[in-house]
Amino acid sequence: MITTKLLLAFSFCRLIATVGLNMGLATELPRLGIDGLLTVDPFDIETASIDFGLMTRDPPLAVLHPASADDVAKLIRTAAVAAAEEEYGGFTVSARGHGHSINGQAQTGNGVVIEMSGGGRQHRRVGGRGVSPPVPVVSEKGRFVDVWGGELWIDVLKWTLEYGLAPRSWTDYLYLSVGGTLSNGGISGQAFNHGPQISNVHELDVVTGNGEIVKCSNEDNAELFHGVLGGLGQFGIITRARIILEPAPQRVRWIRVLYSNFEAFTKDQEWLISLHSKTNSKEKFDYVEGFVIVDEGLINNWRSSFFSPANPVKISSFSKNKSDGAVLYCLEITKNYHESSSHTLDQEVEALMKQLNYIPESVFTTDLGYVDFLDRVHKAELKLRSKGLWDVPHPWLNLFVPKSRIADFDRGVFKGILGNNTSGPILIYPMNKHKWDPRTSAVTPEDDVFYLVALLRSALDNGEPTQSLEYLSHQNHQILEFCYESGIEVKQYLPHYTTEEEWADHFGDKWPEFQARKMKFDPHHILATGQKIFPAFKPGNTAVSR
Repeated sequence: MITTKLLLAFSFCRLIATVGLNMGLATELPRLGIDGLLTVDPFDIETASIDFGLMTRDPPLAVLHPASADDVAKLIRTAAVAAAEEEYGGFTVSARGHGHSINGQAQTGNGVVIEMSGGGRQHRRVGGRGVSPPVPVVSEKGRFVDVWGGELWIDVLKWTLEYGLAPRSWTDYLYLSVGGTLSNGGISGQAFNHGPQISNVHELDVVTGNGEIVKCSNEDNAELFHGVLGGLGQFGIITRARIILEPAPQRVRWIRVLYSNFEAFTKDQEWLISLHSKTNSKEKFDYVEGFVIVDEGLINNWRSSFFSPANPVKISSFSKNKSDGAVLYCLEITKNYHESSSHTLDQEVEALMKQLNYIPESVFTTDLGYVDFLDRVHKAELKLRSKGLWDVPHPWLNLFVPKSRIADFDRGVFKGILGNNTSGPILIYPMNKHKWDPRTSAVTPEDDVFYLVALLRSALDNGEPTQSLEYLSHQNHQILEFCYESGIEVKQYLPHYTTEEEWADHFGDKWPEFQARKMKFDPHHILATGQKIFPAFKPGNTAVSR
């Protein structure tokens, strides 16, 4: 039975920590039976109060480093009891993976943050796994591996590669948690073929807002399974995920080409992702992405992943091709292969490249190991960290734009609002809607093909007004206003809204179902309040208000 003393300890945890009397909280741990670490240590509190966006700060009352799913369940059950006691108010719970939220989605100022990923805490068992990494399974249902929700994708990759296997759908950055990406979508240049990461998971263990540990899949507890996938943490915390695997390739042929004509660029991208249905892997690329070059200063840097700065080849001559609104577009494609089949690779790539309409002299190619390609962004991170350019505010804006309006978006944003400068990469690539399971909580545009447009800018305190947080945030607002006024029905990926009405518009036809799932799986509104989707629960409420 949860005691009044424990409820009060949580409610006044910040006050207790301030005066240094945190033993009250510690002495209640045996009552909960938590094996992990529940702490008000200033370092843990500060770490949990910020995220990758560095645009919000919200210190929690305490931080839990769980040793198992049972710890997560016990804490949430305590929160549910507290929420039911009107006299004591209650506290909320947010799961934090590797801290890569942008707008405080994993924060909670009135509760406990659960640090699902490791944090250098030597005294806790990582993810409740003990010391042995998970072992992939090959069964009649296919290949899969069960992993803790807080594991990082880079670790999952390393473990499965020992068996010649790997997950088939990725994000561009691998230092993200499994539960974090599955709560959003998980996309990269493979999504056109395999779908997002939420389309590549067989089964989950989820701790609901009622404090129950529920195993769910397409067959069992399907409503919770589909709700949690892309559900922004609203219905439960993922503590285990069964990830689909495939035989891992050994190497990657990585190609970049430039376009000056947007219509040719998107036509080629859309043709490439239409090849996914072919059974012969020789007749398609394995990865299709693109990015936009609006800044003259980036023209000679776009190939930096391929060659060292000492390489004398320059592409300044391509500036003359920037006749179409002073913007260049880069198509990025890869083909996976094994050493044993490398003798046919050139022929296969050449056959595909002949169908594309890029600037002929703009081809840059390199071959590298599969892991080196997947982990390429981390190498860029290390360079930025060395220059002090990583831990800065990130006013990112990620949009799903329908294929039917992508040309209008190009004219209004790439050739209009952005001007001739940026402070970070701008990704653009198409995906096939039918690869997204409509039963999940994720929302996409209505078109059969839609584009991710990701403005991954960094705000720098370097005296340049166009790189300031204020300027970039205002520009994001201008882009959203342009879409609204132009009737471009975009959907935000990693969405950020501040009112329930905006969330209702975001989810559209899925909103009533989303509300119903909230009332069923988190009736006290304990979970993921940093998303600001639902109002705080008030004792006595019987329904979620609009």
